[in-house]
Formats: sequence, structure tokens, C-alpha cells
Amino acid sequence: MMRKHRESSVVKPPRLKKWWLIGIVSLALLALASCETITQPPTDHAPKTSISKSAATSQKNTTPSTAESSTVNPASQAPQVAADKILAQLITYTNERSAGPKQNYYWENGTATLSGFETLKAGEAHFEADENGRAATARAILTYDQYQASKGSRQGQPLDPPHWPKSNPKIAITFALTAKTYHGYLYNRSHSIADSLLGEASYTSKYNFTTGTRSQNVGADQHGGMRYAEELAEHYWKSHPQTSETISYQTKPIYNGNETMPRGSIVDIKSSDGLLDVEVVVINSAEGITLDYQALAPASTTASSESASATATHPTPSIVPTPEPAPVTPHHPYTSSGQWSVAAPGMVFVSTSHKYYTSVINPQNYVYQTQGEAEAAGAVRASRGNQYARP
Repeated sequence: MMRKHRESSVVKPPRLKKWWLIGIVSLALLALASCETITQPPTDHAPKTSISKSAATSQKNTTPSTAESSTVNPASQAPQVAADKILAQLITYTNERSAGPKQNYYWENGTATLSGFETLKAGEAHFEADENGRAATARAILTYDQYQASKGSRQGQPLDPPHWPKSNPKIAITFALTAKTYHGYLYNRSHSIADSLLGEASYTSKYNFTTGTRSQNVGADQHGGMRYAEELAEHYWKSHPQTSETISYQTKPIYNGNETMPRGSIVDIKSSDGLLDVEVVVINSAEGITLDYQALAPASTTASSESASATATHPTPSIVPTPEPAPVTPHHPYTSSGQWSVAAPGMVFVSTSHKYYTSVINPQNYVYQTQGEAEAAGAVRASRGNQYARP
């Protein structure tokens, strides 16, 4: 009897201690699991599972690319400057010789604000001048056929805009965005509505051109400035081949008082299906260079407006304009070397992407002109060649 009593007194205490420890551990695990669940409550836009803080930060900082932004309404991604404040903002940036908030000579500014399209039909364009003879608002209802017809080569020669400067110096612009330096002419004959969108009709009026800096035309990386807005429309067409939808495209140069060169332009773009709906403000400045927005040549003539209508392949002016003559290209024919066409000294082949080459396979797809004319129009030497063209 005594041995049995001693055995029970030895075995029973360890059994109680074991179950007590198991209980404490279980309660601790339950408490930790509860804390993990409530540290990241589910939202209406996410699955009801916890996500780490680093993952949430990564998602928050993700920025859509240019191509993505053209179909998901890029205007929703940027703060908007009120219409009556845009000029003041442009004056600030240009006086500071700034490339703007994106360092690429543009910013997105909400959704498109269009006007004056009531009398325009698909394929038509209208170009206005203001009371001072300056290029004013340019409008067009663009079609996919126009975009297709403009592919392959430039459809005309840029016209001198009103108040085109008598002197266009060669300068160097070092871009903060890319750390690269542009060497070439300061001013470009900048389309309000681009060749790549409107084709031949984009050359029917000098009021479709303004005096813009090289950086205003293509930005710091060849995809900013006016080029950024153009690429939004181009990407829409590439994403909707053979579509019957149209794009209403409007560009308004913004002047400070009676200055003859705009401080920038407001570009409003909206597709008829609403997938593309954005306003882009372009800055007409150059990093490190002080510009005189008043010291340009006087306009030779003053006109109220000019219009043009265009079909897929042969744009026809609805009112015959009287533009200034295009620059004349000296006759220095290129030569052939096997399958390659080789430009004469001082001459180049300019592509629709505003790059020039000295040798090409298909010269009919390029504009053949002097290197000086190419650079004055905003073209740059291609950094590398391919199977069809060599720098």
C-alpha cells in the first residue's frame, strides 16, 4: 500500500505541469495569430488577407508607363492646374529655365477641355491666328486612316511660323533628366498638330506652327514636350487598328501679353470612345538658356483662320491657304552603293521619328534635305543604325 501511494505521488505532478505548459503555449499562439490578422485590415479594393507593409508601399509607388497611361486615362494620375493659372505656372517655369515637374517639358493636367469642334467633320482640321498675327488654336478630328497614310516618311516641309526668328543659334542644352547634352539649333518649327497624326494637311497652314525650343518639341528624352502628347494619340491608334473611332485633338499656344513666342501650349486630346481623355501642358523653355519671348521677327501677314480637310491619302484644303514657302533643298543628289542610297556631303535622310541618316535602303521613306534644314526642323543624328539605315 505504501509503495502504491508513493508511485502515485511521483507520477501525478509531472502530468499536471505538462498540460499547463501546453495550455500556455496554445494561448500565446492564438494571441499572436489574432494580432497578425488585425494589423492589416482588408479594404474594399484588396483580398481579405494580410499584406506586409513593404508590399503595400511598393504598390503605392508604382507609376503607369506612357503606353499604359494612354488607355487608363493618364489625367487621373496627375494634379490639375486651373485653366486661369496655367499661364502663371508657365511663366514661372520659363523664367526659371525649367523643364517642369517631370523634367521633360510637359505635365498632365486633368481631362480634355475641347471647344469649337461643332463644324468639323472627321478628317478635317482648322488653324487660327489671333489679333496679333500669332498662331492660335489648331483643331482636328483625326482618323486612323490619316495616321496610316502618314507612315513611312515626312509628308511635307515645315513652314516658318508667324514671328519666326531671323537668327537661330546653335546651342548646347544639358538635360537633368537624362544627363545628356543636345547640340544643335535652339528653335524648331514646332507643329501644333503633328505630321504623324494629320499627314499632308499639317503643312497647309503656317498657323499650325509655332516657334518652339528643341526641348519644347521633343523633351529631354525624345518622348517629352509636344512629342509626349503626339505619342498618346499614336499609341491609341496602334491599340485600335482599323478603328472607326476618331480623336479630337486641340492645341492652344499660350502667350504672355504681346510676346511673340508662346510660353507653352495646352494640348487637349479625346477619343470618341472616351478611352483617351487628357490635357497635356507643354513648356517652351530650355534648361540653362535665357530666352527672349518678345525679340522675334514681326509677322509678315495676319489672317483669322485657315482650314483643311483630309482623306486617307490625299488631304484637300477646304479653304486654300497661302502659307510661306517651305525651305528649298539644294539639289545634291544621293548616290547608290549596292542596295544602299548614300547622301551627298551635307545632306541627310530624315525619318518620321525625326532622326537623320547618311545611308538608307529605301530613300522614298525619308525626307532628303540638308543637315542644317533637318536640325532646324528638330531632327537629330541617329545614335545607331539598323538593317535599313546607317547614321
